[in-house]
Amino acid sequence: MKGNSYPIKNGNLQKLLTNLILRIMPYNSLDNPYSEKSDLSHGAGCSCGPCSAKKKAAVNTLPDTEESIVNRFVETAIVKSMFGGNDMNRRRFISAVGESTFKAALATALPMGLLQSCVNDKKKQVENGGATTKSVSKLEKTKLNIGFVPITCATPIIMSKPMGFYEKYGLDVDVIKTAGWAVARDKSLNKEYDASHMLTPMPLAMTMGAGSIASPYIMPAVENINGQAICLHLKHKDKRDPKQWKGFKFGVPFEYSMHNFLLRYYVAEFGLDPDKDIQIRVVPPPEMVANLRAGNLDGYLSPDPFNQRAVYENVGFLHMLTKDIWEGHPCCAFACSEDFAKTNPNTYAALFSAIIDATQYSSKHENRAAIAEAISPKNYLNQPPSVVAQVLTGKYADGLGNVKDAPDRIGFDPFPWHSMGVWILTQMKRWGYVKKDINYKAIAEQVYLATDCANKMKELGYEAPGTTYKKHYIMGKEFDPNKPEEYVDSFAIKAN
Repeated sequence: MKGNSYPIKNGNLQKLLTNLILRIMPYNSLDNPYSEKSDLSHGAGCSCGPCSAKKKAAVNTLPDTEESIVNRFVETAIVKSMFGGNDMNRRRFISAVGESTFKAALATALPMGLLQSCVNDKKKQVENGGATTKSVSKLEKTKLNIGFVPITCATPIIMSKPMGFYEKYGLDVDVIKTAGWAVARDKSLNKEYDASHMLTPMPLAMTMGAGSIASPYIMPAVENINGQAICLHLKHKDKRDPKQWKGFKFGVPFEYSMHNFLLRYYVAEFGLDPDKDIQIRVVPPPEMVANLRAGNLDGYLSPDPFNQRAVYENVGFLHMLTKDIWEGHPCCAFACSEDFAKTNPNTYAALFSAIIDATQYSSKHENRAAIAEAISPKNYLNQPPSVVAQVLTGKYADGLGNVKDAPDRIGFDPFPWHSMGVWILTQMKRWGYVKKDINYKAIAEQVYLATDCANKMKELGYEAPGTTYKKHYIMGKEFDPNKPEEYVDSFAIKAN
């Protein structure tokens, strides 16, 4: 014990909360405040039969982490205060507008994630005897420009603005909508952006000078895993076998993209040479649907929400999700120049923390509906919230008359596996984007800051992998990051 504080450690908070529920607290402090079926009206001293039974039920169904318990208390306190403690008014209102609409509207009006994080941070401060774990260093700059392309892969970078994650770490960030990846790359190289939403192959390519001047870039965190799809024009509903796609015109958002490499990999597995048997064109994501409608494209492997938007506009259908090509594949990332990180180490650390926090928040499915509302407006994705929600929740229409449920359609995991970087480099080599010999591991480890990410995750209280390399499986074929050249040589179809 230090001073007047009482350190709560080793799960003692869970035991304390159990005792509070049984003795002095309303059981409903941990009930769902967004549900019209929840009764938040009975007080702490109520001993009626229903309350006694529900108190015991609440103990048996406590959230499984201390952070989740605190988050629920914050939500309940805010919701109850909104209705002045009148639970009947709360229940009537939610019955009228719906649970998901109410929750999403509240999230756009209040930075719920920020408030919950602040309360959890205060709890951690108490656990450490009333002091923070380390002193806060002065930020070299607080006003930042961060670029993003308007796709759901950028969710953590975008939502950190309206939902308060940048502000939590003392940053005043302008998130700037960018037309496409060539613009994002060039504005980053010209230092118009302090950091940017990038495709995971881009920092590797920029560091090597592939497609641009060579400039050392770092990728401390992945933004999303999965989250893409192959979308075809409705006129091709009878051409589900890729062997029938010879002569098709496909769009991808950038040459140095997982979209390009996954599309190439996929069609090659069906015997098509992507450089001879189909055409692959670079099309900015916001222009995908229009080009599909106009007949300029037969299909595309694109970021969402533009796959789902094609269904929404009755132009295309989802042939397959990319998670069915490679489950857990990386897509987009948070990246900046090595110079920015070295020149502004404290600002970089604060920004890194905000991104990791937001990515972890995005990873929880119960937050997805609110996030969809926050990032759908015109200044961000400029999409109908229902389209974005279908992507983030995984409950979606496929354009063929089916409604599917794929909770892992998109995921959010910040860890930049070195082995993923090595796989991307093998595809650059396979398709001729890099002609020279590649020191695969050295480049992956220079650009993908996996160890730094693991340390940051642990610092913020999240679990992190204990290694930076692992085997991956793409369409059933094993990729061993220790044998990259053998892997490239194993393919019959590749650039000459």
